[in-house]
Amino acid sequence: MKVEIYSDIACPWCYIGKRRFEQALDGFAGKENVEVVYRPYQLVPDAPATASPHRAWLAERYGPQSVAMDAHVAELGRTVGIGYDFDAALHANTFLGHRLLHLAETEYGAQAQGRLKEALLKAHFTDGVDVGDRTALTEVAVGAGLDRDRVAAYLAGDEGAAEVRAQLAEARELGITAVPTFVFEGKWAVQGGQEAETFRRVLEQVATEIGERRPAPVQVAPAGEACADGACAI
Repeated sequence: MKVEIYSDIACPWCYIGKRRFEQALDGFAGKENVEVVYRPYQLVPDAPATASPHRAWLAERYGPQSVAMDAHVAELGRTVGIGYDFDAALHANTFLGHRLLHLAETEYGAQAQGRLKEALLKAHFTDGVDVGDRTALTEVAVGAGLDRDRVAAYLAGDEGAAEVRAQLAEARELGITAVPTFVFEGKWAVQGGQEAETFRRVLEQVATEIGERRPAPVQVAPAGEACADGACAI
């Protein structure tokens, strides 16, 4: 079974959704046959190259309710072991990070890409790292097991940029407007940071559908909390 997860590095619900999906996968009997691949999505594609404080950017965009937004996400994050530090977080353009994730998948494999995705989310939301900075990204990638020289050379040029742009366009063509969105076997989509139990039921249902070779798509779950273009559920 192949699961493609469309998400952004700067999406707090993508982090929660990742952890909940992993909890479900850990308890799934066929987990050794599940390939998880991360696909790019940018909530704020026009974010400037120079990072700025997350709190200031969010307050300017949403006003006083931004404090409640962060508090809600931080509370839920603690239930899955995520320590959000929104005071330290930086608003940054995530395109370079998505290029790195493309490198990880194509040259190191899906498992290495998964490790890098976790490292990038932690760097952004917990450690206050500027995930739009090439030097900082290199250190995160090396920590996730990628080769330093290869990463530095890759980020210094334009490798992977066209491929990532094509994948971003594909997401739009698929009608994806909120993340995380989990696409199972290219046919069944589940949107939002669903509870682990919901993901478990989805995994079991898709496994059954594959086994029975029934091509008709099924409704697996209503949309959960997610981030749409430039906005997150409170």
